[in-house]
Amino acid sequence: MTEAGPAATRKVRVATVSLAGCFGCHMSFLDLDEHLFELFSRVEFDRTPLNDVKTLAPCDIGLVEGGLCNAENVHVLREFRARCTLLVAVGACSINGGLPAQRNALDVGQMLVEVYRDRPGLAPGSAVPSDPELPLPLARVHPIHEVVHVDHFLPGCPPSAATIGELLFALLDGRPPSLPPLRYD
Repeated sequence: MTEAGPAATRKVRVATVSLAGCFGCHMSFLDLDEHLFELFSRVEFDRTPLNDVKTLAPCDIGLVEGGLCNAENVHVLREFRARCTLLVAVGACSINGGLPAQRNALDVGQMLVEVYRDRPGLAPGSAVPSDPELPLPLARVHPIHEVVHVDHFLPGCPPSAATIGELLFALLDGRPPSLPPLRYD
């Protein structure tokens, strides 16, 4: 007679993406150090720069770092919202546009002309790139909640590894997260 093993539990599917930002939130995530082993035993990563998967299957939790500065960012964000049960805005750039939003007071068209055509030292005849492969820049950088519904906001620049871990483990355990107060240095 054979004993039945424990029922296999499905791992939670998690996907991450970095839009218009610095990738600091992903680096902070990696600072979970030894807690990553526990996390990896409970989750399966889908699309993420951590494993270089570029497609997105339906997933349970989507972590979005960065704001929206071009049409490709908007497309990727909408795909995440459509395929992720819970969507988490991770860091200042995703919540309020962060550092990339500092360009919002400037005219994007004029910036492109100054950088690619009028800057000293450029080759004669330099022009603003117009390759169809380049994503169309938006007139201003937007936080992600202006385009899609966000279920959880994780503030910080970047949020600490402990804060990221608390949110993820709380979601995995089905309990409300107990996030520390936001510090301003």
